[in-house]
Amino acid sequence: MGSIGQDRGPVRRGPVAVGRDLVLAIGLAGTCVGGLALFFKTAGAAGDSGSGVSAALLVAFAALGALAVAFALVRRSAAPVRRRAAPVGGPGVLRAPAAAPVMDVPDVGAEALDHTAVDPDGFEHTVAALCARDGCTPVEVVGGAGDLGADVIATTMDGRRVVIQCKQYAEDHRVGSQDLQRFGGTCFTVHEADVAVLVTTSSLTAPAAEYADTCGIVCVDGEALAAWTEQLAPPPWEALPVDPA
Repeated sequence: MGSIGQDRGPVRRGPVAVGRDLVLAIGLAGTCVGGLALFFKTAGAAGDSGSGVSAALLVAFAALGALAVAFALVRRSAAPVRRRAAPVGGPGVLRAPAAAPVMDVPDVGAEALDHTAVDPDGFEHTVAALCARDGCTPVEVVGGAGDLGADVIATTMDGRRVVIQCKQYAEDHRVGSQDLQRFGGTCFTVHEADVAVLVTTSSLTAPAAEYADTCGIVCVDGEALAAWTEQLAPPPWEALPVDPA
């Protein structure tokens, strides 16, 4: 539906319109003056002074009215006219293309992806930067006391909610099944994840990997994390098919 047109400001009438109204005003005034002169000539010939004076007053008032109309016409010709724009989208009016929505995606530099030079809190931010680099928006770092297992929450370009738990462990400190069980108990029911991901700099024990497969949690170990960072592997949320429902 087209929008109501906006005021485009004053526009002067063209010289043709002004001249036409001026001629009309002069014609009306001339007609009144001529009629008044003719009446006085006729009244003088008849010699009826009483009725002549009354009629003269009536004609005089009529002449003043005609002159007022003429004056109004002249003022209208000289005054600017306000013009309103045509409705947007109306016949013959091109609609300006709608501006593309601006995505709030941060400018991610290489230093923001270096998880080897940060502490555990910084590691959560490097994982968030990876999500932002690969098109997620918004991306939130929510880790901390009371996070209930969620460190990063991101939304993919196709609208899926990704909940990530980050574990920055040494190579000899493997992620065990208890870590996965705590995360598995909240990622879907509490955080309403469409895709649940565990990212670690180390590796997983066999029971932990088995539990993740059972619950549908995508696990990214140190080797897979390096491949994701170097864009040698797709983002972890692409490991699961999109639910058509």
